Amino acid sequence: MLEKLVLRQARLLDGRIADIEVEDGVIAGVAVAGDTGHQGPDSPDAAEPGVRVVDCAGAYVSGGWIDMHVHAFPEFDPYGDEIDEIGVKQGVATIVDAGSCGADRIDDLAASGERAKTNLLAFLNISRIGLQRVDELSQLAWIDGELACEAVRRHPELIVGLKARISRSVVGDSGIAPLRIARELSAATGLPLMVHIGSAPPAIEDVLSCLERRDIVTHYLNGKPNNLFDEAGHPLPALLDALARGVRLDVGHGTASFSFRVAEAAKRHGIGLHTISSDIYRGNRMHGPVYSLANVMTKFLYLGYSLQEVVAAVTSGAAAWLGRPELGRILDGDPASLTVFEVREEPVSLIDSDGDRRQATQRIVPRGVVANGEYIECEVRA
Repeated sequence: MLEKLVLRQARLLDGRIADIEVEDGVIAGVAVAGDTGHQGPDSPDAAEPGVRVVDCAGAYVSGGWIDMHVHAFPEFDPYGDEIDEIGVKQGVATIVDAGSCGADRIDDLAASGERAKTNLLAFLNISRIGLQRVDELSQLAWIDGELACEAVRRHPELIVGLKARISRSVVGDSGIAPLRIARELSAATGLPLMVHIGSAPPAIEDVLSCLERRDIVTHYLNGKPNNLFDEAGHPLPALLDALARGVRLDVGHGTASFSFRVAEAAKRHGIGLHTISSDIYRGNRMHGPVYSLANVMTKFLYLGYSLQEVVAAVTSGAAAWLGRPELGRILDGDPASLTVFEVREEPVSLIDSDGDRRQATQRIVPRGVVANGEYIECEVRA
């Protein structure tokens, strides 16, 4: 690892141009053009030994992107992928695995995270078998509270919450019971829940009634009949009540969980935008409709959100929920977690999970990412 890295002439989200120096994995200085009061070091020259200077002219820099919902355990099929394929190679500095592993395999996920360049965090699936099967909550015997609590004690830096997938294909005849058990495990561990919503039963109102402050509803923009909006596009009273209690909303695009129609209704009524995430895994990365977190972010630019709002939903918004604000900002002394990206003015075809295709004129494209003190160039994809 180089001792010094300089991102030169990068545009901050407020429009200012800055040189950002990273030394030993920490932000050592932010020199803003025309800022005579800046006290940081002068930007080194590329000729200095041990210094890498990256020309960022024409690109933005933000806190490192955080994808709050991915599946990064490649052994599981279909919901698995390699950590760095959906992380730093796509401009994402930190990924949060959304319940791929339960207590049986969480040690293996932790070990793979130690070998990756991407920062890895995780929600622990309340089912001990995790996504070894896609109906992991259909048998209540697969939920072992003692093993889950032991896993949380072993991995306090990795596990940020508990994951329960509460839709018909997952719970089978168990109904709402797995979520009630998840609520008990949340109390026992002190960790919030991320709850996947989808087809009924259980009814969405029953799911929402179990959620508390800091819990996350993922797939909140899905277009299935059991979604959070009525036929006219108005938010359900149960959703408004949950938001008032402090429940958070996460996109979790995925193969079957993002609808332009529902997203437009949510924007009309001021619902969200808390965190944008991809629910990416090998299949929807390679064949769509997800492709990358950047592609999902581009869809929200198309919907009319500002660039600042879109980026906040994958930086400061996500970092605040994680309790790690340093991951989403650019300040002297913070660990260097940064993403360099462009907003290209070019036509792009966007498709949602229902096959609805839209034509946009702007596209977000990651150029590079700083993670763990290293600058990694991205592989540009759809």
